[in-house]
Amino acid sequence: MGETGRFPHDQIAYCMVGGVARIVSEHAPLVRNASAAATELIRESIVEGRLVPGQRLKEEELARELGISRTPVREALLILQAEGLVDAAPNRGAVVRSHDGDDLEDLYQLRALLEGYAARRAAANISEASVADLWASCDRFDGLIDSDVQELVKENLLFHNVILDAARSRRVAELIRKVIELPLVYRSYIWYSVDQRRISAHYHRQITKALESRDGERAELVMKEHVFEARDVLVSHVRELEEQTHD
Repeated sequence: MGETGRFPHDQIAYCMVGGVARIVSEHAPLVRNASAAATELIRESIVEGRLVPGQRLKEEELARELGISRTPVREALLILQAEGLVDAAPNRGAVVRSHDGDDLEDLYQLRALLEGYAARRAAANISEASVADLWASCDRFDGLIDSDVQELVKENLLFHNVILDAARSRRVAELIRKVIELPLVYRSYIWYSVDQRRISAHYHRQITKALESRDGERAELVMKEHVFEARDVLVSHVRELEEQTHD
């Protein structure tokens, strides 16, 4: 995990920041770090759904809310646009990126292929220490099934990052980072029932078992099933929302 908007290129990025006051006090002087602080806060709001898909991001309003000038806000929006969380629409300025059902199908198909391949590679390279880390993550995940979604998402991404590290391929890691979008991961878990969260936990244990056995074919297969499970939950809810909008 990284801080102040900088993430290792070989990991899926995830950050949580407490609030404006805490960032200002911890990262003084603010002027030097205003862009990084604004990036963190806006990213967090998108990931957690406080800034919803399609919502306009007005520099002046964001600057006023954060208590900083427009320049670092503009810089933050450019960073978030490069990360794929924000779109720059002609004559509309910046908006939170949105996806329709078809787009999500494509994203998750790519994610399944890439993460499945990463799991297969990991099976040939993973260390005993990393396997132990995965089992520990599984235990923590089990304990979070009835808990706040933020911690569940955080643990889920930690689990996937261990596998990504074990795959030992910067190229694959970079591609996966472009496909896995945190707001989508967050939204899929918000819509998960307790039973669906348990199914996710079961997939984590099956993937870990396959990696521990160095069974690359099994690890790839189960990882793909795991990703498709998330896709089915998210796409079904998005299509329901699309139907409601068209009615």
